[in-house]
Amino acid sequence: MSILDDPGLFGRQWAAVYDRPGNPDPAGAVDFLAGLAGNGPVLELAIGSGRVALPLSERGIAVEGIEASPEMADLLLAKPGGDRIPVIIGDMADVEAGGTYPLVYLVFNTLFNLTTPGRQEDCFENVSRVLAPGGRFVIEAFVPDEENFDRDEREVRVWDVTEESVSVRLHKYDRAAQTFLRQTLIFTNGGVELQPFGMRYQWPEQIDAMAAAAGLTLEARYADWDRSPFTPDSPSHISVYRKP
Repeated sequence: MSILDDPGLFGRQWAAVYDRPGNPDPAGAVDFLAGLAGNGPVLELAIGSGRVALPLSERGIAVEGIEASPEMADLLLAKPGGDRIPVIIGDMADVEAGGTYPLVYLVFNTLFNLTTPGRQEDCFENVSRVLAPGGRFVIEAFVPDEENFDRDEREVRVWDVTEESVSVRLHKYDRAAQTFLRQTLIFTNGGVELQPFGMRYQWPEQIDAMAAAAGLTLEARYADWDRSPFTPDSPSHISVYRKP
Protein backbone atom coordinates (compact mmCIF):
# COMPACT_ATOMS: atom_id res chain seq x y z
CA MET A 1 0.00 0.00 0.00
CA SER A 2 1.26 3.48 -0.86
CA ILE A 3 2.02 5.84 2.00
CA LEU A 4 -0.41 8.25 0.34
CA ASP A 5 -3.27 5.83 1.09
CA ASP A 6 -2.85 6.53 4.82
CA PRO A 7 -5.65 8.97 5.76
CA GLY A 8 -3.72 10.25 8.80
CA LEU A 9 -0.58 11.14 6.85
CA PHE A 10 -1.40 14.81 6.25
CA GLY A 11 -2.10 15.52 9.89
CA ARG A 12 1.03 13.82 11.16
CA GLN A 13 3.16 15.83 8.77
CA TRP A 14 1.52 19.24 9.01
CA ALA A 15 -0.29 19.59 12.34
CA ALA A 16 2.66 21.41 13.91
CA VAL A 17 2.44 24.26 11.38
CA TYR A 18 -1.14 23.95 10.11
CA ASP A 19 -2.49 26.96 11.98
CA ARG A 20 0.18 29.36 10.81
CA PRO A 21 -1.18 32.43 8.97
CA GLY A 22 -2.18 31.74 5.38
CA ASN A 23 -5.19 29.44 5.62
CA PRO A 24 -8.35 30.77 3.93
CA ASP A 25 -10.64 33.02 5.95
CA PRO A 26 -13.50 30.78 7.14
CA ALA A 27 -16.09 33.57 7.42
CA GLY A 28 -17.71 32.99 4.03
CA ALA A 29 -17.94 29.24 4.55
CA VAL A 30 -19.40 29.70 8.02
CA ASP A 31 -22.11 32.09 6.75
CA PHE A 32 -23.00 29.71 3.92
CA LEU A 33 -23.13 26.59 6.08
CA ALA A 34 -25.03 28.25 8.91
CA GLY A 35 -27.81 29.00 6.44
CA LEU A 36 -28.21 25.28 5.72
CA ALA A 37 -27.68 23.90 9.21
CA GLY A 38 -31.26 24.14 10.42
CA ASN A 39 -31.50 22.92 13.99
CA GLY A 40 -28.38 20.78 13.58
CA PRO A 41 -26.38 18.90 14.52
CA VAL A 42 -24.04 19.15 11.55
CA LEU A 43 -21.11 16.91 10.67
CA GLU A 44 -17.76 18.08 9.29
CA LEU A 45 -15.62 15.52 7.53
CA ALA A 46 -11.87 16.04 8.00
CA ILE A 47 -12.60 18.61 10.71
CA GLY A 48 -8.90 19.31 11.22
CA SER A 49 -8.07 22.02 13.72
CA GLY A 50 -11.58 23.48 13.67
CA ARG A 51 -11.00 26.35 11.24
CA VAL A 52 -14.67 26.19 10.16
CA ALA A 53 -16.22 24.13 12.95
CA LEU A 54 -15.33 26.45 15.82
CA PRO A 55 -16.89 29.66 14.43
CA LEU A 56 -19.93 27.62 13.35
CA SER A 57 -20.23 26.27 16.88
CA GLU A 58 -19.95 29.79 18.26
CA ARG A 59 -23.21 30.57 16.45
CA GLY A 60 -24.99 28.02 18.60
CA ILE A 61 -24.96 25.23 16.01
CA ALA A 62 -24.03 21.79 17.33
CA VAL A 63 -21.06 20.53 15.32
CA GLU A 64 -19.55 17.04 15.27
CA GLY A 65 -16.51 15.90 13.34
CA ILE A 66 -14.58 13.05 11.79
CA GLU A 67 -10.80 13.37 11.56
CA ALA A 68 -8.21 10.80 10.51
CA SER A 69 -5.34 12.45 12.36
CA PRO A 70 -5.21 12.50 16.18
CA GLU A 71 -2.63 15.28 15.88
CA MET A 72 -5.09 17.55 14.09
CA ALA A 73 -7.89 16.67 16.51
CA ASP A 74 -5.60 17.63 19.40
CA LEU A 75 -5.18 21.09 17.87
CA LEU A 76 -8.96 21.50 17.89
CA LEU A 77 -9.32 20.24 21.45
CA ALA A 78 -6.72 22.71 22.71
CA LYS A 79 -8.62 25.73 21.37
CA PRO A 80 -11.34 27.61 23.29
CA GLY A 81 -14.61 25.77 22.66
CA GLY A 82 -12.88 22.77 21.15
CA ASP A 83 -14.00 20.53 23.99
CA ARG A 84 -17.64 21.12 22.96
CA ILE A 85 -17.13 19.46 19.56
CA PRO A 86 -17.10 15.65 19.63
CA VAL A 87 -14.65 14.18 17.12
CA ILE A 88 -14.42 10.58 15.92
CA ILE A 89 -10.91 9.53 14.88
CA GLY A 90 -11.13 7.55 11.67
CA ASP A 91 -11.33 7.52 7.89
CA MET A 92 -14.17 9.72 6.62
CA ALA A 93 -14.82 7.22 3.82
CA ASP A 94 -16.22 4.58 6.14
CA VAL A 95 -16.24 5.53 9.83
CA GLU A 96 -19.71 5.40 11.35
CA ALA A 97 -20.91 8.70 12.76
CA GLY A 98 -23.26 8.59 15.71
CA GLY A 99 -26.34 10.37 14.42
CA THR A 100 -28.44 11.69 11.56
CA TYR A 101 -27.62 15.10 10.17
CA PRO A 102 -29.38 17.79 8.12
CA LEU A 103 -25.96 18.95 6.90
CA VAL A 104 -22.62 17.28 6.25
CA TYR A 105 -19.77 19.30 4.77
CA LEU A 106 -16.27 18.76 3.43
CA VAL A 107 -14.15 21.82 2.65
CA PHE A 108 -10.77 22.85 1.25
CA ASN A 109 -10.44 20.17 -1.47
CA THR A 110 -10.25 17.41 1.11
CA LEU A 111 -12.39 14.99 -0.89
CA PHE A 112 -9.37 14.66 -3.16
CA ASN A 113 -7.21 13.49 -0.24
CA LEU A 114 -8.85 10.09 -0.70
CA THR A 115 -6.39 8.75 -3.26
CA THR A 116 -7.25 5.05 -3.43
CA PRO A 117 -9.69 4.25 -6.28
CA GLY A 118 -13.18 3.76 -4.87
CA ARG A 119 -12.64 5.61 -1.61
CA GLN A 120 -14.22 8.86 -2.76
CA GLU A 121 -17.25 6.84 -3.83
CA ASP A 122 -17.24 5.17 -0.40
CA CYS A 123 -17.24 8.62 1.20
CA PHE A 124 -20.40 9.61 -0.68
CA GLU A 125 -22.08 6.37 0.38
CA ASN A 126 -21.05 7.02 3.97
CA VAL A 127 -22.50 10.53 3.86
CA SER A 128 -25.73 9.32 2.28
CA ARG A 129 -26.20 6.88 5.17
CA VAL A 130 -26.13 9.61 7.81
CA LEU A 131 -27.97 12.41 6.00
CA ALA A 132 -31.53 13.03 7.10
CA PRO A 133 -34.16 13.03 4.34
CA GLY A 134 -33.81 16.38 2.59
CA GLY A 135 -30.36 16.82 4.14
CA ARG A 136 -27.48 18.37 2.23
CA PHE A 137 -23.85 17.49 1.59
CA VAL A 138 -21.68 20.52 0.77
CA ILE A 139 -18.29 20.13 -0.92
CA GLU A 140 -15.62 22.74 -1.66
CA ALA A 141 -13.14 21.67 -4.36
CA PHE A 142 -10.90 23.07 -7.06
CA VAL A 143 -11.64 22.53 -10.75
CA PRO A 144 -8.69 20.69 -12.34
CA ASP A 145 -6.78 22.65 -14.98
CA GLU A 146 -4.19 20.70 -16.94
CA GLU A 147 -2.38 23.91 -17.88
CA ASN A 148 -1.66 24.34 -14.19
CA PHE A 149 -0.45 20.74 -14.05
CA ASP A 150 2.09 21.44 -16.77
CA ARG A 151 3.31 24.51 -14.90
CA ASP A 152 3.54 22.59 -11.62
CA GLU A 153 5.70 19.92 -13.22
CA ARG A 154 8.07 22.47 -14.72
CA GLU A 155 8.56 24.55 -11.58
CA VAL A 156 10.54 23.92 -8.42
CA ARG A 157 8.92 26.18 -5.84
CA VAL A 158 10.66 27.62 -2.82
CA TRP A 159 8.14 27.06 -0.06
CA ASP A 160 9.96 28.40 2.98
CA VAL A 161 13.37 29.80 3.89
CA THR A 162 14.65 30.26 7.44
CA GLU A 163 18.06 30.42 9.06
CA GLU A 164 17.73 26.73 9.92
CA SER A 165 16.09 25.25 6.82
CA VAL A 166 14.99 25.59 3.20
CA SER A 167 11.83 23.92 1.87
CA VAL A 168 11.09 23.35 -1.83
CA ARG A 169 8.20 21.61 -3.62
CA LEU A 170 7.92 19.52 -6.76
CA HIS A 171 4.93 17.87 -8.47
CA LYS A 172 4.36 14.84 -10.66
CA TYR A 173 0.99 14.11 -12.29
CA ASP A 174 -0.53 10.85 -13.52
CA ARG A 175 -3.13 12.17 -15.91
CA ALA A 176 -4.68 8.79 -16.65
CA ALA A 177 -5.23 8.01 -12.97
CA GLN A 178 -6.11 11.66 -12.17
CA THR A 179 -3.62 11.74 -9.32
CA PHE A 180 -0.60 13.78 -8.38
CA LEU A 181 2.29 13.42 -6.00
CA ARG A 182 3.65 16.54 -4.34
CA GLN A 183 6.97 16.19 -2.63
CA THR A 184 8.19 18.77 -0.12
CA LEU A 185 11.94 18.57 0.56
CA ILE A 186 13.19 20.18 3.75
CA PHE A 187 16.94 20.80 3.84
CA THR A 188 18.64 21.35 7.20
CA ASN A 189 22.13 20.90 8.62
CA GLY A 190 20.95 17.49 9.78
CA GLY A 191 20.02 16.26 6.31
CA VAL A 192 16.95 16.13 4.06
CA GLU A 193 13.39 15.31 5.12
CA LEU A 194 10.73 14.23 2.61
CA GLN A 195 7.06 15.08 3.13
CA PRO A 196 4.96 13.45 0.38
CA PHE A 197 1.35 14.41 -0.28
CA GLY A 198 -1.04 13.24 -2.95
CA MET A 199 -4.50 13.88 -4.35
CA ARG A 200 -6.93 12.13 -6.67
CA TYR A 201 -8.64 15.03 -8.39
CA GLN A 202 -12.05 15.00 -10.08
CA TRP A 203 -13.90 17.32 -12.42
CA PRO A 204 -17.30 18.59 -11.18
CA GLU A 205 -19.27 16.26 -13.45
CA GLN A 206 -17.33 13.29 -12.06
CA ILE A 207 -18.22 14.36 -8.53
CA ASP A 208 -21.85 14.66 -9.62
CA ALA A 209 -21.75 11.07 -10.86
CA MET A 210 -20.41 9.83 -7.51
CA ALA A 211 -23.15 11.73 -5.71
CA ALA A 212 -25.84 10.31 -7.99
CA ALA A 213 -24.59 6.77 -7.41
CA ALA A 214 -25.02 7.39 -3.66
CA GLY A 215 -28.57 8.65 -4.14
CA LEU A 216 -27.79 12.38 -3.90
CA THR A 217 -28.77 15.03 -6.43
CA LEU A 218 -27.02 18.30 -7.26
CA GLU A 219 -29.12 21.12 -5.85
CA ALA A 220 -26.81 24.08 -6.52
CA ARG A 221 -23.27 24.92 -7.58
CA TYR A 222 -21.47 28.21 -6.96
CA ALA A 223 -18.06 29.63 -7.73
CA ASP A 224 -17.49 30.64 -4.10
CA TRP A 225 -19.08 30.81 -0.68
CA ASP A 226 -20.68 34.14 -1.59
CA ARG A 227 -22.94 32.24 -4.04
CA SER A 228 -21.40 33.90 -7.08
CA PRO A 229 -22.37 32.06 -10.28
CA PHE A 230 -20.30 29.07 -11.32
CA THR A 231 -18.99 29.40 -14.89
CA PRO A 232 -16.74 27.33 -17.17
CA ASP A 233 -13.87 29.60 -16.10
CA SER A 234 -14.36 29.17 -12.34
CA PRO A 235 -11.23 27.71 -10.70
CA SER A 236 -13.21 26.16 -7.82
CA HIS A 237 -16.74 25.30 -6.84
CA ILE A 238 -19.06 24.95 -3.89
CA SER A 239 -21.46 22.12 -4.69
CA VAL A 240 -24.61 21.34 -2.69
CA TYR A 241 -26.04 17.83 -2.95
CA ARG A 242 -29.37 16.86 -1.47
CA LYS A 243 -30.80 13.59 -0.25
CA PRO A 244 -34.41 13.07 -1.44
